[in-house]
Amino acid sequence: MPRSIWKGAVSFGLVSIPVKVYGATEDKDVSFRQIHSSDGGRIRYQRVCEKCGEVVTFADIAKGFESSDGRMAILTDDDFANLPLSTLRAVDVVQFVDEAEVDPTFFQRTYFLEAEAAGQKPYVLLREALAKEGKVAVVKVALRSRESLALIRPKDDLLLLHTMYWPDELRDGAFAEPSAEVTVSDAEMEMAKLLIGQLEGTFDPAAYTDSYREALLEVVTAKLAGTAMPEAPDTSAPAGDVVDLMAALKASVEAARKRREEAAAPKAG
Repeated sequence: MPRSIWKGAVSFGLVSIPVKVYGATEDKDVSFRQIHSSDGGRIRYQRVCEKCGEVVTFADIAKGFESSDGRMAILTDDDFANLPLSTLRAVDVVQFVDEAEVDPTFFQRTYFLEAEAAGQKPYVLLREALAKEGKVAVVKVALRSRESLALIRPKDDLLLLHTMYWPDELRDGAFAEPSAEVTVSDAEMEMAKLLIGQLEGTFDPAAYTDSYREALLEVVTAKLAGTAMPEAPDTSAPAGDVVDLMAALKASVEAARKRREEAAAPKAG
């Protein structure tokens, strides 16, 4: 069981739910060590104080804020633990909204909320009320040395907490928009709809795997075993500079239809 990263209470109105917060996700990246390419030796980094030149242990490293005039404010763990901030140990519901109103671009990380013994009943009450009303709770919470806007929503028997970016942390993506002069024909739109119809289905995350990680582990395994390296597939684009969009759509629809028929056909044996 993972360790909780935060402990406090969720409050809506005069109802308080003592909870623990756990990370709901974990990275599955392949980890590497930095080495000297000529002999495989590990590369080590030391934390050196630029003032006295001494190597500093992690336990002796503090956080400092430098002002514009060069003064340094050194903050201790006690300073962070006693900030004049109500959200350090409390999650106050500030609004209930429809989940569809919240742009997923705001989402950062997902956490599980676990009710303490005294909070089981109000936890279930909030979970069921949100589910029945089709709402999510907008809250503010201080996690990992910063205050975040967040959402609490029901999922199966759990309440999930999604931390979110603040509005001023989202970049303006207008620079990436296609030219307003670009248009598509009715025929192209109908063919695109056909392609969507061929590829539509029910989302099943278990049906997908991290192909990059799998390919990387193939290469690592070959290196360790001293065997031949796996061949890279041919992903080069077809010759020619001009893309016939209609032809590409038709070919895509036909290929998707063929894959669907093959998947639905009974397997021999």
